[in-house]
Amino acid sequence: MSNVTPPAVTFTAPTFGVCVALLVALSALLFSAFFSSSEIAFFSLTKDEIEEIESDSARNHIKELLAKPEKLLATILIGNNIVNVLIVIVLNFAMNNMFTFNSELASFLVQTVILTFLILLFGEVIPKLYASNNNVKFALHMHSALGVMVKIFSPVAKLMVKSTFIVRKAVPVHADDISVEDLSRALDASDVKSSDEKEMLKGILTFGNKTVSEIMRPRVDIVDIDIESDFDEVVKTVVENGYSRMPVYEENPDNVKGMLYAKDLLPYIGKTDSNFKWQKLMRPVYFVPESRMIDDLLEDFRKKKLHMAIVVDEFGCVQGIATMEDVLEEIVGDIDDEYDTEEKYYSKESENTYIFDAKTPLDDFYEATGTEESEFGDHNEEVETIAGLLLSIKGDFLQEKEEIDCGRCKFTVLKVKKYRIAKVRVYVTPVEESNAEE
Repeated sequence: MSNVTPPAVTFTAPTFGVCVALLVALSALLFSAFFSSSEIAFFSLTKDEIEEIESDSARNHIKELLAKPEKLLATILIGNNIVNVLIVIVLNFAMNNMFTFNSELASFLVQTVILTFLILLFGEVIPKLYASNNNVKFALHMHSALGVMVKIFSPVAKLMVKSTFIVRKAVPVHADDISVEDLSRALDASDVKSSDEKEMLKGILTFGNKTVSEIMRPRVDIVDIDIESDFDEVVKTVVENGYSRMPVYEENPDNVKGMLYAKDLLPYIGKTDSNFKWQKLMRPVYFVPESRMIDDLLEDFRKKKLHMAIVVDEFGCVQGIATMEDVLEEIVGDIDDEYDTEEKYYSKESENTYIFDAKTPLDDFYEATGTEESEFGDHNEEVETIAGLLLSIKGDFLQEKEEIDCGRCKFTVLKVKKYRIAKVRVYVTPVEESNAEE
């Protein structure tokens, strides 16, 4: 007599009761998909998307549902869990009547693995993917059905919300602090495709962390007016420089007495002689410390209806000027007006040799020469321009024709004005040659 191994699974034709159970399971799976889709669709709606819904009744009902998010979420979770439990019970009944399992492995695979896979795929993954891409469409068609579910499960949902409130009160949740760096990394990982949009969002994130000293125009670049200048000299200075506002000083630039607006001069041009007392047109000066945060400065500008401030250090010495344009550019990027031209800080002398204005920002220098910030060690940590970098490397003032080597760059000072480096020649050793020398 031979030993015949029975098959792992034996199939039996479904009875009427099994067919009913399968129909119930299919219906429950559709409800599971409905609840899963509702969770994603409704809670991902933005205010703008809701306002764009044409139907007033639909828009108002969706707003009404979302006005109580805890109750809505509780309803969705309760309904989803009920139908998922129902699916498991009914399908287990159907499978036990349709199949005879002669192997524990076969029973585990069919009743646990396959069943779980079906619920996750058709009750969770697919519905949520659809809802995330069609949230407005789904909400528009299903808000009425979800409203019915909210009414049906209202007693249980209210009890759940109250229970959650009690637990939350007993066990307070401490939210983790999120740094600007975390938000910036999240922005880089987001699906915002426009580089301009990303830069603007980053500007908003970092806006409150910057001081006036980081955005101001330094003192050496300020065009100011001596209070002893005659009217013709003042008009000439304003016309040549094209600035709408200019500080006026007495005796020395640290003693700023007022602010002269170019528009205030217009009624008197060509109608008065050079002895005209233009000083009476000066307006009060607004002084701010270097350490003032730029978001506070923007608020000051708004309240005082000003566009320019004189930046001073702890000793009251003028360090620079900050304008409304400087502040806003930290958010939206460069703002060009009628006097702005595209500023080019360098010219190319040969293949790897450049002539730079020493006030060139280091970011522009890196981009033009193809160098990296890391090539200059710690020298560029506290400086923003080529001149600052060279002073940091040397640790002292530089003279004309003085040479400095750092990284792949050889700097030659071409021009110095009163201890201020004006022009620099930079030779950049190609990466291939640099690697060969090493």
